[in-house]
Amino acid sequence: MFRFEDPAFLLLLLLLPGMAWAQHRWKEHRHGALRFSNLDSVRSTGKGRIRWATRIPLLLRTLALVALIFALARPQTGITSESVQAEGIDIVLAMDVSSSMLAEDLEPNRLEAAKEVAGAFVQGRINDRIGLVAFAGEAYTQAPLTLDHGVIESHLSTMSVGMIEDGTAVGMGLATAVKRLQASKAESKVVVLLTDGRNNRGEIGPITAAQMAQALEIRVYTIGAGTQGTARVPVDDPFRGRRYVNTRVDLDEPTLKEMADLTEGQYFRATDRESLEAVFSEIEDLETTEIQVENFTRYGERFPLLLAAGLVLLLLEVGLGNTVLRKLP
Repeated sequence: MFRFEDPAFLLLLLLLPGMAWAQHRWKEHRHGALRFSNLDSVRSTGKGRIRWATRIPLLLRTLALVALIFALARPQTGITSESVQAEGIDIVLAMDVSSSMLAEDLEPNRLEAAKEVAGAFVQGRINDRIGLVAFAGEAYTQAPLTLDHGVIESHLSTMSVGMIEDGTAVGMGLATAVKRLQASKAESKVVVLLTDGRNNRGEIGPITAAQMAQALEIRVYTIGAGTQGTARVPVDDPFRGRRYVNTRVDLDEPTLKEMADLTEGQYFRATDRESLEAVFSEIEDLETTEIQVENFTRYGERFPLLLAAGLVLLLLEVGLGNTVLRKLP
């Protein structure tokens, strides 16, 4: 960016034509006389001299005045910067990795669909710290709260059925997530818990874990994954190989709703891949990050160069006027 800090001084440029005209008129009325005994010597004196050279001092003076006037106007160049202040949210994803998550009512199955949609959700939370908890028969922290979302995506991609003893410890999954947020100083703390079953393992029940979250002002969004009725689940038989069986969807929706209500969160049901994407999109809209953007410009002074150029031109004019371009009176 370029600007003049004191542009009013540029009006002085309007005086330059008048000054040039006044000097020209003054020269026309100026008379001088020298006596020579022989005019031939006077005629020979002017030979070889470039007539326009006599105008060089006036040109140098004009350029010097232009440079000095621009210097008085204080030209400046600036660089515009942007300061972004974001008040992020601390979010822990608690993901069910029990064997029932292999059901294929969500494409390609519940777990893979949840991992992919959750990964896209993480990518969109640029200013938020994210943590990851996996639970089945027990619950483990896969990644603590971090702004390095690449770590979260990496752990999400490696989550699989069988990495934890089978079962569904919903209460332990939430309690572990709450513990990750216990020391958080963020204004907003959130747990997103996804499961496809009902609590059947663990020392802490779902409602007790929700009460812990409530005490710490942690909002819990619960997601029930799975279609209505039955779902097709692959089973590995050592004799027959892989086969598929239809298993009844056993989702404890009342408990998931109560968990969300206790913490002023919401319960969502995802019966297919599209509805799961819609759920995470809605959570993203509900949990917005406050961002303040401040624009400012830093300016640097450029008048010293013009000031130096003007003084050099004036000195050059004086030097030439008193040496090679000196005029006789």
